[in-house]
Amino acid sequence: MARHELTFAALDESAMLALAGRLAAAINGRLVIFLHGDLGAGKTTFSRGLIQALGHHGAVKSPTYTLVEPYPQLTPPVYHFDLYRLADPEELEYIGIHDYFEQTALFLIEWPEKGSGWLPPADLDIRLEQDRPQQRRISIHANNKTGLAVIQALS
Repeated sequence: MARHELTFAALDESAMLALAGRLAAAINGRLVIFLHGDLGAGKTTFSRGLIQALGHHGAVKSPTYTLVEPYPQLTPPVYHFDLYRLADPEELEYIGIHDYFEQTALFLIEWPEKGSGWLPPADLDIRLEQDRPQQRRISIHANNKTGLAVIQALS
């Protein structure tokens, strides 16, 4: 039976970015990733590593205030969402959330629970937890065949 979850220890930021790079290499086509973790757990850092590993040169801004930062020039295109500031999931309708998900792209969604009922199911759930001041435990869980293919490519 195939493993549906992998867990990694990232001893520092460079290890977290390296894991994000490995994940980027395993992505092939449309993928929805939910990123879970407390404030400061490293969700945006992990997203930055993934986006840069896919070929983005330059800064990766946190979409906390804009809700979404698009990277359409990448293959696949990337849409990085941060839903932390949502007061109500219905606010996603105002940014045309359904239009985004009609595309073949990589969707990175921080704080997905704030968009409950308006988001498609995640292919992967990534949970980042702080073990020590610099160390993180990163669990990657596949929710379907698409996510499982990524997990298998990582293992």
